[in-house]
Amino acid sequence: MHLNLHEFYHVYNRGNNQQPIFFSTANYLFFLKKIHDQLLPAADILCYCLMPNHFHLLIRANENSITERKSFGGKPMQEFAYRTGILLSSYTQAVNKASGRCGSLFQQKTKCEEITASPNRTRSSYLEDCLDYIHRNPVAAGIVKEPGEWPYSSYPDYAGLRNGTLCTKELFYRETGREERDFRL
Repeated sequence: MHLNLHEFYHVYNRGNNQQPIFFSTANYLFFLKKIHDQLLPAADILCYCLMPNHFHLLIRANENSITERKSFGGKPMQEFAYRTGILLSSYTQAVNKASGRCGSLFQQKTKCEEITASPNRTRSSYLEDCLDYIHRNPVAAGIVKEPGEWPYSSYPDYAGLRNGTLCTKELFYRETGREERDFRL
């Protein structure tokens, strides 16, 4: 994964063999705390959604994201990629310890797609589409009827149903021209 300064990315990963990665409310909350502690210092997070067997993040790379550091093998890597590895590894270790299992929980490579303009759409419309896609994941999976019903997503924060502090909503509004009232249920 390689990030460019001030660019937006859809970051996601899922369980090995599409198996669950979250088994309880405590798991979801622990993962969100890990995102806060590991990734928030290394990127601007616009939105997220944790699903039973995968997760999505919409981020913008900042100066911390692209800072080079030595990785586990001594090879240089960017701070966001390094911290993503720490997040997934530490979460897996905690789940394995609590459940008496062993082995990898996540697929080997976390996917990271840059949000760019194309001949058919602007970057801001792609950004809007990505945020909507992420927030609608629980509805598409048949878990809930409305995105505001899923507590492990940033949609309740955007809709004014909760006052979460993980996402930089103002950045999304500034980049897209959307307003807070667009998310009201």
